[in-house]
Amino acid sequence: MKHRLNPIYAAVLAAFSTCAYAQETTDAVVKTLGTITVTSGQPTSLPTQIPTTIESITGKQIAETINATDAEDALKYFPSLLVRKRYIGDYDHAILASRASGTGNSARSMVYADGILLSNLLGNGATFTPRWGMVTPEQIERVDVLYGPFSAAYPGNSVGAVVDYVTRMPSKFEGHVKVTGFTQNFDLYNTHSSYSGHQESASLGDRNGAWSWWLNVNHLESDGQPLVIVSKPLGAVGNVGTPVTGAVSSRDTKNAQNVILGTSNQVRTVQDQAKVKLAYDFSPTVRASYTLGWWSNDAKRTSDSYLRDAAGNPVYSGTVNIDGRDYALGNTDFSSSRGKLEHVMHALSVKSNTKSTWDWEVATSLYDYAKDEVRTSTTALPNAAIGGAGMLTDMSGTGWNTFALKGIWRPDGIQGPHIVDFGYQQDDYRLRTAVFSTSNWIHGDASQRTSAFTGNTQLQSLYAQDTWRFAKAWKTTLGGRLEQWQASNGSISNASSTLRFSERSENYFSPKAAIAYQVAPAWALKASLGRAIRFPTVSELYQGAIAADNTIVRNDPNLKPEKSWTSEFTVERDLGNGLLRITIFHEDTHDALYSQLNVIAGATVSTVQNVDHMRTTGLEVAYQANDIAIRGLDLSGSVTFADSKTVRNDNNPASVGKWQPRVPKWRASALASYRPDDRWTYTFGARYSGRQYGQLDNSDVNGFAYTGVSSFFVTDVRVRYRIAKQWTASLGIDNLNNKKYWNFHPYPQRTVLAELKFDLD
Repeated sequence: MKHRLNPIYAAVLAAFSTCAYAQETTDAVVKTLGTITVTSGQPTSLPTQIPTTIESITGKQIAETINATDAEDALKYFPSLLVRKRYIGDYDHAILASRASGTGNSARSMVYADGILLSNLLGNGATFTPRWGMVTPEQIERVDVLYGPFSAAYPGNSVGAVVDYVTRMPSKFEGHVKVTGFTQNFDLYNTHSSYSGHQESASLGDRNGAWSWWLNVNHLESDGQPLVIVSKPLGAVGNVGTPVTGAVSSRDTKNAQNVILGTSNQVRTVQDQAKVKLAYDFSPTVRASYTLGWWSNDAKRTSDSYLRDAAGNPVYSGTVNIDGRDYALGNTDFSSSRGKLEHVMHALSVKSNTKSTWDWEVATSLYDYAKDEVRTSTTALPNAAIGGAGMLTDMSGTGWNTFALKGIWRPDGIQGPHIVDFGYQQDDYRLRTAVFSTSNWIHGDASQRTSAFTGNTQLQSLYAQDTWRFAKAWKTTLGGRLEQWQASNGSISNASSTLRFSERSENYFSPKAAIAYQVAPAWALKASLGRAIRFPTVSELYQGAIAADNTIVRNDPNLKPEKSWTSEFTVERDLGNGLLRITIFHEDTHDALYSQLNVIAGATVSTVQNVDHMRTTGLEVAYQANDIAIRGLDLSGSVTFADSKTVRNDNNPASVGKWQPRVPKWRASALASYRPDDRWTYTFGARYSGRQYGQLDNSDVNGFAYTGVSSFFVTDVRVRYRIAKQWTASLGIDNLNNKKYWNFHPYPQRTVLAELKFDLD
């Protein structure tokens, strides 16, 4: 029996899949033991034979139903997932959140493209976003998501989710060109402006005998809305400062009165990306693949002051008087910066796909910050517009590399009851950050070093898991992962001294288990349990500062790893024309890694610390169906409830019993699409998140303010029209209802997108 699984949650219920590899066929849906597996084009890197929750979407569905300008947009309507994308082209804050992990925990999920690591596990937080720019929407053939740390093939960073982008590899000659334009009207405080951009993408590919190749290039120019709100607490009564007008009275996240003075961090980003994929088939069952990815970014961040003096001139610094109260403006309150980044990715693999007794793979990858410089002004505007003193941050040489040996053993052949996965992995991460003063922040050379952070971590792992169909209606997976983690070459420097840290080495074992039972042809039950060890990242260990007394602040080289036990129980129902899944999930985490505010030497600083105990219990309901009431009407949606609390935190007792930051109690999404014929597709989407907090003690009670995390309900629409066989045009609107909402920074407001695409195949 087959089903046409359209949009979004074409749930890869691979619990009962008979193959370790997806078949290389055209779009198809195979039903085995009453559950459904999507098999399409290139094989996923996920272990789809494990009976646990996997969701999927195809590139065709993305093109038809989602306003996708960045790779992360493909995840927009997945159950329990949220990407904190602040503007089109957001390259340094678009963090993936999952069931029990918020948008401040980038190291609690893993993102891959064709099995190549894109997650930036050099740190944990907003500036360590996955390298989304290495994949464009036009490259995507399919996206698969594994929920939870239930596969022994992945490290403990998989505790939230594992995302794998399967990208295109042609079987014949094809070419594609797409042009996109977008704009938003942004209205907040005294900012009333439009921010626009455009994107062009082109790709070619072919297969000739044993060779196949794919080339994609992409150019993006995007102006985002201002991200930082410049504000001051209510000042003291006085008459010292220069009288100014234009400030806006408001309230901060703790509902204290403040004044809004203007904005900064309005980003203009110009990004170029190119990717080449080559493959050679040594035989019908052995293929070698090489991928080269290149991404560059030229970003400028500017400021705008609302303040005007008596002559109408903008005011950026000095002491000002607003309604009889004095305020001191620093040189960097209205800051400017420029970034020039160039990153390179290499990946090489050789793998077999015999689907007989043995299959194997050897794979290696390298991600390199070939150039990564950010220049920031310390000179006040307007003088900073033409130069002046500043800082230069250089992260060139930072990056990571991976190596893996993988095997699959089917002792009784492809139809046998056992599939055994095993392997060895080594992941190396290196952080190289140096900060210098410069006499001209726009183009001056580096001068005096002010700080530096260096360090390496390495994770070596052995894993094995056996998926065993021990009865007609039963299937189980038992496995484990043995890990050795090392931290070395750690140091932290200021202008005159360097502190070096001792090497560390720790060993852990993480067991995994899953079981599934086919109750009836249309009903299945599944349960999974897994331990995850999330080791401290290089930046959590070593990126800090040295105080005057030669002590370390803002980092801790002795941080303990997070230790989580995660479980889920699922009921699945085949509806004939769709699927219904109900999952109860639970996560118990000790020594969670979080930034907390502490007073050190009289100053309040944020330091990464271990939170003793956090616990999350929740319920996730996902539904999708096709041809509802009328042919061509498809609906998918999900609702998630999560009770996520801090159970113990000796360093911050006020946080005990409070909600885990950025994990909402309720979240939901829905997508409805209607295809009346082969030319038109109409789509309506909705996304909802309940109240969230940004602080562990939940003291930020006002989410609708800068640094706050608010609730939101937004709707999206998209209309796609096939003009001719090779031409399609689309018009879409994100945030149709123009909701003003926040996740530390303000999100985009109503955004209109238009695209034109040509396909030659």
